[in-house]
Amino acid sequence: MPERKRVAVLADSDTRWKWGALTARRLVPDHQLTGFLLRGRATPTARQLGEVGVRADRLSEVTCAEFLAEIERERYDVVVLALVGGAVQAVLHGARALWPAPARRPVLVTGYVGVVYEKLADGLLLRHGADLVLANSRHDAQRFRAVYEGVGADAAAVTETALPFLGGAPYEPAGSRAHTVVFAVQPSVPDSRADRAYLLERVAGHARLHPGREVLIKLRSKPGEHTTHLEEQPYQRLAEKIPGGLPANCRLVYGNMGEVLDGADLLVTVSSTAALESLHRSIPTAILTDLGIREALGNHHFLGSGCLASWDQIDSGLLPVGDPAWLAAQGVLPAAAAGTGADPGRDTAADAYAVARAKVAGLLAATRLPAPAPYYTRTTAPGYLPGILARHHLAPDGTPLPGAVRPAAGESRLRRRLRAHLREAARGAYRHGVQRVAPVIRRLGEL
Repeated sequence: MPERKRVAVLADSDTRWKWGALTARRLVPDHQLTGFLLRGRATPTARQLGEVGVRADRLSEVTCAEFLAEIERERYDVVVLALVGGAVQAVLHGARALWPAPARRPVLVTGYVGVVYEKLADGLLLRHGADLVLANSRHDAQRFRAVYEGVGADAAAVTETALPFLGGAPYEPAGSRAHTVVFAVQPSVPDSRADRAYLLERVAGHARLHPGREVLIKLRSKPGEHTTHLEEQPYQRLAEKIPGGLPANCRLVYGNMGEVLDGADLLVTVSSTAALESLHRSIPTAILTDLGIREALGNHHFLGSGCLASWDQIDSGLLPVGDPAWLAAQGVLPAAAAGTGADPGRDTAADAYAVARAKVAGLLAATRLPAPAPYYTRTTAPGYLPGILARHHLAPDGTPLPGAVRPAAGESRLRRRLRAHLREAARGAYRHGVQRVAPVIRRLGEL
């Protein structure tokens, strides 16, 4: 029986943990998953992790430097970086410092949690250097390659996939049960108190207008918890200020988004990735235009989707239907497409990962992999890169700054010093062209 592959996922928020862990499952179906949470503002709580519903064989909280020490000490086959761009760049440079010459190292994978509607070039160039940069659709893959090719960087790592959490049974109309409307909130879109209060009042107004409907406000976090984005005006607190409170048929809910969508007849949001989950299941989905169609809101991403609508139109009974061509370009193949022969509930995301799985398998089969080669270096971005690395307690060459890593349990001071000297010798040998000697020194350093 073949040995299970060892996969590490490093994530910095609840949503990125969900993306990273499910991506690992798609890429390496039979694996042992070790999870790491990057210590920081958005480190998820136990409740948030439980809501995601994806468990690891082991889960711990680390700094960037501690994670680098872990992947040097332990042999992982695949490392999934579910992080913001700057943190990805830090790990990639740290990995390059660990393996400056072709070596047996983990396959490095990264990508985006959902809709990419801002900081396209910045985020992509910070992710350059990974072995695979996953794009959630054909549309994204084309854009990603264009950015890399536009700066003369290698675009071979860009790999078209789909959001790993697309799934669930296709939509069935309510029938005799209560018609259920789900408003999927976002932590920072819109960001002003006035705009968020306006949306909350429209949700409550829809519930009052349709007393026979169940209206759910799907929340991301509880006050005090953090997600990928800061939520300075929680809907829970805004709801407390509504005169008379929320209508009896309107309530705040938490939980796994897929489970909430199981009973939904209409999903309403400004620009949440939940819209893609909903469209995949053929649930009527409305992208709100009340506050305009603006890049700052992210709803411009849905131009051409057929889903743009206002609360006035929703109140009047509109049930938007996604445009098939737009859905195909966005990698949101409906779970059961009429006339295609698709099996109801078929896991289309698994099919979308076939190319990525083949790439990973090919890399795993290689005896050695080349050193990670990020586009940003001290030559291409001397005024930008050092600051990014410093924020994660790494020196400009990607090595941990003094005191950034706590000693591993049971490791003697002499052994730590020996390992440090050997690592430096390996870097020096490779820099001076002694490429055949460097791997030998590195293997000694791994003793």
